[in-house]
Amino acid sequence: MRDSRPQSIENLFEATEGQGMLLSIQQRAIALNKLNRAVQGILPAQLHPWCRVANFRQGILVLETANASWMMRLRYEQSNLLSALRAQILPSLTAIDIRINPSLAAKGQESSKPSTTESQSTGPGRQLSEHSAEILRSVASQSPEKLKRTIERLASLAGESTNSTSRNK
Repeated sequence: MRDSRPQSIENLFEATEGQGMLLSIQQRAIALNKLNRAVQGILPAQLHPWCRVANFRQGILVLETANASWMMRLRYEQSNLLSALRAQILPSLTAIDIRINPSLAAKGQESSKPSTTESQSTGPGRQLSEHSAEILRSVASQSPEKLKRTIERLASLAGESTNSTSRNK
């Protein structure tokens, strides 16, 4: 059972019996970071933003991935990763556990996007040409009433940026 009594903050920083509480946390974080770099070095480049080391305990490496599709890609690499890690830095590695962490999806999208300059991000979005609008109007003339109204509304957007359209019409 844990000791849940209040402790002095000095106890966190002092190295008692070779290790203070914060010192052991820092060493654990450094070791996991080093392990994460080793895993990233072994995995294919397209998996890097979508996968990271979460933990290593009792001979089991826990990896987090963004979603089920990346999890399947990672499983294809699992045996290669296991043998490479055993040979390089973790001879005690017995298994790899892969878990889904949806918060990685947002981080992975941020890091996999090429950086956009100010001029690219403020430029117009896609536009519907007048020719495409005419084709849509001809299709609308042969469509049922509800679909006709929707297609005509779409055709009326010709020349406008899709960034300025509203779905609340």
